[in-house]
Amino acid sequence: MKYEEMLKLAKDKLPKVQSKSERFAVPKIQGHVEGNKTILINLFSIADLIGRQPDHILKYLQRELATPGYFQDKRLVFGRKLASQMINEKVKRYVEIFVLCEQCGKPDTQLLTEEGKLIKKCMACGTKAVVTASI
Repeated sequence: MKYEEMLKLAKDKLPKVQSKSERFAVPKIQGHVEGNKTILINLFSIADLIGRQPDHILKYLQRELATPGYFQDKRLVFGRKLASQMINEKVKRYVEIFVLCEQCGKPDTQLLTEEGKLIKKCMACGTKAVVTASI
């Protein structure tokens, strides 16, 4: 068998590539208001999906929403009533700042500390970027 024939056979066996403009969508927060508190029930699953610690997300949300919050079992409880739209906007902004790669836009990143600076390193394209936002 010639090289060209083997190459064609190998190409035919490869899975078809499906091109998507965006493979990652920021999940929506699920929760409810109970009295004067807002309870989010899926923050841990969102944290797993984006590869970040729930505590890190909590600190960001507390600062951005100007409200105290704490974990109760697998739920996040905020100390005041909050609109789900406002929380979703803050989560989306968190993902833009701390998760998505500036170069390729993929969520395959890790947060590292180098020389006292928070660095976002993309595992897909290798780009390193300093995270300017603080928690």
